[in-house]
Amino acid sequence: MRGQVSKALVAACLLAGLPVGSAQATEGGASLYVPGIHGPLAGVVPPPGFYFETDFYSYSGRLSASKQIQIGGAVLANVQVEARAAFLTPTWVTPVEILGGNLAFAISLPLGVPRVSAGAVIAAPRLGRAFALSERDATFNVGDPIVSSLIGWHAGKFHWQTGVSVNIPSGSYQDGELSNLSFNRWIGDVYGALTYLDPAIGLDISTTIGLEINGANTATDYRSGNAFHADLAITKNLTKEFSVGVMVGHYQQVSGDGGSGASLGAYKGRVTAVGGTIGYNFEVAGTPVSALLKVMREVEVENRSRGTIGLLSIAFPLGGQAAPAAPTPAVVKR
Repeated sequence: MRGQVSKALVAACLLAGLPVGSAQATEGGASLYVPGIHGPLAGVVPPPGFYFETDFYSYSGRLSASKQIQIGGAVLANVQVEARAAFLTPTWVTPVEILGGNLAFAISLPLGVPRVSAGAVIAAPRLGRAFALSERDATFNVGDPIVSSLIGWHAGKFHWQTGVSVNIPSGSYQDGELSNLSFNRWIGDVYGALTYLDPAIGLDISTTIGLEINGANTATDYRSGNAFHADLAITKNLTKEFSVGVMVGHYQQVSGDGGSGASLGAYKGRVTAVGGTIGYNFEVAGTPVSALLKVMREVEVENRSRGTIGLLSIAFPLGGQAAPAAPTPAVVKR
């Protein structure tokens, strides 16, 4: 039974231990970071080997009717945002050790359909109009690739890692459109994560803090501000397959937006979200697969839409079973 849990955890570590991107940009009131993106086992790196993860992202939110926002160079009011996207992420945890920690690399490619509708267009020179009563846009997009590297350590019940993710402008940004999955700017995100995992009782307490550093969108002359973010997840393994948990995430800009295209000024954003997780481990043809569902509700928001985030992550090892070296959660005998 313990061996089965170990195999499942090889995939489960990947769900939180390796960074993935998110679906929107700070220009427009959102960020590379999504509340709750770092969840259970955030500080744990799986054993050396190749892995694949797919993250299905869903967001539905609305901006207060009294607020204006800038998206794609247009100033909009009474805005509703929906996004459905998938992030495809192959990962290599290398056998290389740096200062006793395992070195890993990942690349994430987003694709999907952001939907933006506005009750009023205040100013939109890039849309070819100065004012309109309404505007809608929904287009299938391929976003910018996000390249990540990290180093992870283990010491008894404590596991921690530090890493950096870089969003690379790919040229897929559609100038003059409201629906864009591409950031069209360089973004760096530096973070550290710590996990306390007690296998005897199946308790996982994980926290992550990070700093997002934004470049300028050359198409709109908009420079997004830098931001601090943090996550906390507390999870309990109920059986060898099943876990539940609670999460809280916070994002806050520490510098304002700028550039000649920032029509609304500094426009600092802030959001706090709370929610929960459900995890399930299983096997397909002998390969361990881990699935994790996160649902987060944004409860405190400033200069962003307020909505609900859903993230379903599925991860598994590639090219055979890696030798389990990560800690095993407790199993409650039924």
